[in-house]
This record gives sequence, structure tokens and C-alpha cells, in this order.
Amino acid sequence: MLENLNVADVLYLDIETVSGQATYTDLDDTFKSLWKIKCKSVLKKYDEEITEEEAAECYTDRAGIFAEFGKIVCISVGIMVFDKDTKSYNLRLKSFADDDEKKLLEDFSKLVEQYYNNPNKHYLCGHNLKEFDVPYICRRMAIHQLKLPNMLDIGGKKPWETKYLLDTLDQWKFGDYKNYTSLKLLAACFGFPSPKDDIDGSEVGRVYWQEKDLERIAIYCEKDVLAVVQLVLRMKRQEILQDEQIKSVSGFSNS
Repeated sequence: MLENLNVADVLYLDIETVSGQATYTDLDDTFKSLWKIKCKSVLKKYDEEITEEEAAECYTDRAGIFAEFGKIVCISVGIMVFDKDTKSYNLRLKSFADDDEKKLLEDFSKLVEQYYNNPNKHYLCGHNLKEFDVPYICRRMAIHQLKLPNMLDIGGKKPWETKYLLDTLDQWKFGDYKNYTSLKLLAACFGFPSPKDDIDGSEVGRVYWQEKDLERIAIYCEKDVLAVVQLVLRMKRQEILQDEQIKSVSGFSNS
């Protein structure tokens, strides 16, 4: 698929998620009880009672990866724009980062509906997109009672009907479904800068809830999008983008 892919027809994306509340103690009694049940499978303690301490620690570490217990605080996207003067592509990065998750999702949905709404032409691309980003976005949109964009309305569709969901992890597996390969490792393999030069996914919750630094999270998220673009270019056997070809239109600095 990548061989003949027009990189300008693709919306590259990544999301950052955190726990729905700052701590386990901030949950109401219903969600505390439901989280303890979830913890049994997370901690593989199926026949044991989960203590309050275990539930609290597990919530801080893991709640953000579950759409039922977490929320999205940033969706970063990238588009490739052809420059007629230099006869090369430039990357434009934009982040939807907000404490108001519903607004964030509405703004992202408008972009997809307006510019990337044709499954016969357009693609949505990310690393582990099919297993994480897309399901998470769809679930959170459902919780907020938002209409899914055409490209994300995938319930009941067959795999061949969602070929426009371009997952770089799937592309790298080449049919092998046993292992997960991180974007950081692939960056090292293909020789482009790692996106993980500031924080990593395990620190996003702390940066959000304790430091209240959405801008830092957005910059980190945009770097992941850039890494996905570089990986696609490498897998197409093309030159990676240089600094002068990359621009954030969110007002954030990626230096």
C-alpha cells in the first residue's frame, strides 16, 4: 500500500490520553468499584481482592489507556503540502489540545469532515492507529454523544472496507501479529530522530494533572506525528524531512 501512496492524501495523527480524574480518590463510589474490577485483569489478580492502595496506584499508572476511565487531552495531526518552488513536500503540524475534551473532539471532527472525508481517496495514518487511537477517539465521541465523522464510523465494517486506516505498525509487521514494535525502536532502525526526547507516554498524566502543561504535551504529541511521517517516507524508500520542511501551526515550538 505504501509504495503507491500519495502522502498528500493522508492525515497523520496521534493522541495523548490521561486518567479521567487526577487520582483514584477523586472518583465517585460507582467508578471506584468498577475500577477495582478492571484492576483484577490489569494486575492479573483475577481471584484476589484489590486493595485501595493497589487500585490507587494502578489508576495513576494505567487508567489513561482505557477510554472508559480516561480522556483525550491532545490530538495532533500532520498534513503534507507540496511546495512548487522547491518541488518538495513540507509538513504542517497542528494540535487540538484542551481541558474540554468535547470541544477538542468537535474541532478534530470538523477537520476530518471538511478535508478528509472520502474513504476512496483519503487516509488516516498513525502508529498502532487501529488498536488504540481510532477506537479511543470513537469511544470518547460516543460518550460525549457526538456524531462520528464518516472516516471514523467503522462499526460493523469489514477489514477491506477500512483500508483507509493506515497503521504503520501493521505495515511493519508484514503479516506477523505476535509482537509490538515501538515507534522509538523503528526510528532507531530507520535512522531518523526519536520522538521520545522529552517525556514518554507514562509521564503524560503527571505533566497534565500536576504540571498542567498542555503545551508540553502537544509538542510531544506533534513529535510522534512527525515520527510517523518520517517512518512512512522511509518505508517508501524516500528521504526524510529536514527541519526547514517542518512547521507547527499551533504556535508551539518543536525545537
